[in-house]
Amino acid sequence: MIKRLASTTALCITFSTGPLHAQLVDTVFAKYQAEVEKSAEKALAYLASVQTEDGGFGRGYGSSTGVVSLVGMAFLSKGYLPGIGRYGGTINRCVDFVLSQQQPNGVLNRGRGNETMYAHNISTLFLTEVSGMVDPARQRLVAEASGRALRLILDAQAIPKSERNRGGWRYKPESTDSDLSCSGWALMALKSARLNGARVPDEAIDAAVAYLLRHYDEKKGGFGYTSPQAKDTLAGCGLLCLELTGFHGDPRTFKTGDYILSTLETLAASSHQYYGNYYNAQATFQLGGKYWETYAGWMYPHYLPLQRADGAWPGRKYGDAYTTSMVLLSMTVPYRQLPIYQRDETVDEE
Repeated sequence: MIKRLASTTALCITFSTGPLHAQLVDTVFAKYQAEVEKSAEKALAYLASVQTEDGGFGRGYGSSTGVVSLVGMAFLSKGYLPGIGRYGGTINRCVDFVLSQQQPNGVLNRGRGNETMYAHNISTLFLTEVSGMVDPARQRLVAEASGRALRLILDAQAIPKSERNRGGWRYKPESTDSDLSCSGWALMALKSARLNGARVPDEAIDAAVAYLLRHYDEKKGGFGYTSPQAKDTLAGCGLLCLELTGFHGDPRTFKTGDYILSTLETLAASSHQYYGNYYNAQATFQLGGKYWETYAGWMYPHYLPLQRADGAWPGRKYGDAYTTSMVLLSMTVPYRQLPIYQRDETVDEE
């Protein structure tokens, strides 16, 4: 079993019929909170306005369960609940869309080719996060679907692989290789499911963490995609996974935090900057202290001005719904409404 520090992350869900306000004194967030509040509400109104009747968000990636799940979590991250209030119907349609896309083998995705497991892992995370918030009829469906989805994730991890790839996931359930990006979503889905009461074997978490650590760049402190060669957009992914699996306070987490702070400008120039920013925001918030303060002090003034007049952040390859939901999930992390991202209250006291 992988040696790790005892996890201090507490599960604390706050239910609400509308937007909530940050519950902790956060000097950096306080500076931008009013602007974030206005920006987030504008973005959520945009997302609700472009949702189609079936719960999707248009053609292309907007019809992927992964994007629909990210949008659903964006509403949850602001304190909105399914079936209640202004956006209750919007979130329910996201849930229903994801449920409708499950295939007989458990995969929560249809028609996205090689990106099957990315969407599946994100969708599994969404279902495990929303579980317990929906009405009884949907809850039965969510429980059944997430159970099948989790089984698929565990079976995909168990496919025989080489030492470098063992414990991880990639594009398809039968893939014999792995990458850190897909594996990060899978690990978060397993962690969320466990927090929600699912029986996720320790061995599965340990194998995933072992895979993660084999992709840690000892020299730079970052994480690599399919090797230990650090990638600016994946440092936050690796750090968040370590934080969520009991490594808070481990020297490697601080080294990765330093790496993240040293690569802000290169991240902003990356074609995957919104993905990288999402993970960096979540990870540095978990790490706390100077890491969150510095990152938040860069993130808010950088991304807030990029919002369009209609409320969206412009997407290129993956579309506006994807980009907008990723920015929202990054900016609303201090609200701490998603169970998976709860943070130990003492992190800034260390």
